[in-house]
Formats: sequence, structure tokens, C-alpha cells
Amino acid sequence: MKISVVIRALNEEKYLGELLLSISRQQLGDMHVETILIDSGSTDETLRIAEENGCRVTHIQKHEFTFGRSLNWGSKLANGDILVYISGHCVPESSSWLTELVGPIRDGTASYTYGRQVGRDTTTYSEKKIFEKYYSEKSKIPQAGFFCNNANSAIAKSTWEKYQFDEDVTGLEDMELAKRLVNDGNVIAYVAEAVVFHIHRESFAQTKRRYERESIALQHIMPEIHISFLDMLRYFSAAVRSDFSDAMSEGRFLRELSGIVKFRFAQYWGTYRGNHEHRKLSRKRKENYYYPSKVFGDSDK
Repeated sequence: MKISVVIRALNEEKYLGELLLSISRQQLGDMHVETILIDSGSTDETLRIAEENGCRVTHIQKHEFTFGRSLNWGSKLANGDILVYISGHCVPESSSWLTELVGPIRDGTASYTYGRQVGRDTTTYSEKKIFEKYYSEKSKIPQAGFFCNNANSAIAKSTWEKYQFDEDVTGLEDMELAKRLVNDGNVIAYVAEAVVFHIHRESFAQTKRRYERESIALQHIMPEIHISFLDMLRYFSAAVRSDFSDAMSEGRFLRELSGIVKFRFAQYWGTYRGNHEHRKLSRKRKENYYYPSKVFGDSDK
């Protein structure tokens, strides 16, 4: 069986080499792996690293880029029976990551899988808490609902060919696809054993922008969700209190205080702004979401 690992990349030189090395060390059994990188305008060493590690590289222009379109382009180029999506700043934790992630697809128990994410290096305290909330240590096969995340996921190519990613949403293309799959009776699986380190290095502005565009996308996926200004304040306050409590119990309160407040405000202010963004986005506005002035980490969620 052939597996195509598809990596969406923009200036990912810091961790791409480590990611590709980890892919090369996977326990494959009867599987064969190819790696495809979709680059959206890298100006660092990303392309050199990809080519030196045997990646098949394809390019998407800035004015054509959306998260869904870039994955569709990479998926069309792929020769594998199963498509694996991983962010260019994620690194598999073990050599069994790939086998675990594609397992439920190979045995027919799921159509779309995603694995666990944990923080490392520069991941903020609050984002580590988010990872703990959404990516537990226990697998759910099948899971209830349609939550999914393409930073660490897999889908049969035949399933992708039938459904493909929505190329117009500003984010959450994974959840949009998963919702359509679930509505048609397919199964989504969470595989806790397929662990990756997800390493963000985002500024306050980049974090706010990420949550804003994801909130805009969520309006398309779940239009019944409405967030008022008071809701935003309540969610922000509750999250900060929870993080403060955890940080104090871990003896990290003073060290993490400022970062917690900044991250949670960026998260919920961006979510509120996106929830109230109803007009059609102009090209300039889209490029602002996809290409912040200091680019890093917006090639995934």
C-alpha cells in the first residue's frame, strides 16, 4: 500500500528537516511512502530542505492560496491510496505515528482520522492547555461529532476524490469536510497513539488572525453559533482563571502570567471579531489572513 504524506508549507525551515527525518524513520511494514510539499511562497530554506530530502514539490501562488485549495492541489498530485496531512511545523513523536494514524482507514473502521497534538519548544502555556482539552490520551474510534484537524490527519484518496476540501472557507477546511462525511454516514476517528509535537511561534497579531479567520469559517460550518461581546468577555475570563489556577498548581504562575493573558485575549477577541464578520472578504482581506507581515505558522490552523 502506498501512502502520500502531504505537507502544506510557508517558511517552515526551522522544523521541516526534523519532520522529514521522522517520516523517513517510520515503521512501514507493507507500506511505501512518498512525501509531497505544497509551497505557497517560502523565502527561507524550506524548498532546499524539501528537495534534499526527496520531496515532490508543487507551488501555489499567493493570489490562489486557500487552505482547502492547497491541500486539493497536493492531493491531486499524490499517488498514494491514503493521504496523510501534516503541518510543516509538526514533528511525529515516534516511529509508529504513521501506522497508527492510517490504521482505522486500512481496516475500514473510519473514513477520516486525526491524531493527538502536544506542545513543544515555543508553544505557549495556554495553547498547551488547548491541546490537552481537544487531544486526550484516549482514542475515540468512532468519535461523536465532526471535529478534526489537518495538522495531523489521514483520509483515503478515494474518499477525498469524492468530497474534496472546500476551497473558499478561510480555515477549518478539515471540519467542513468532516461534517459532510458524517452527514453521509461516514466515521471520523481520533487516534491518540498517533502523536505529533505541534510547534507554533506566533505573535499576538498572528494568533488573533488565526482565530478570527477560523471563526469566520465556523459561521459557514455552524451558522447557529453566535458570540456576543459579553460572551467573549465571559469566555476570556473563564479561560484566564483556569490557566492561572493550573499555572499556580504547577509553580509557573509568575512565569506564565503575561503570556496567558495575551494568548487568551488574542484567541477570544479574534473569535468574536470573526463571528461578526459577515461581508464577503476582498482579495486584500484574504491575503491579510493568509499572509501576515511576519509570516510563520499560518500554513495550518
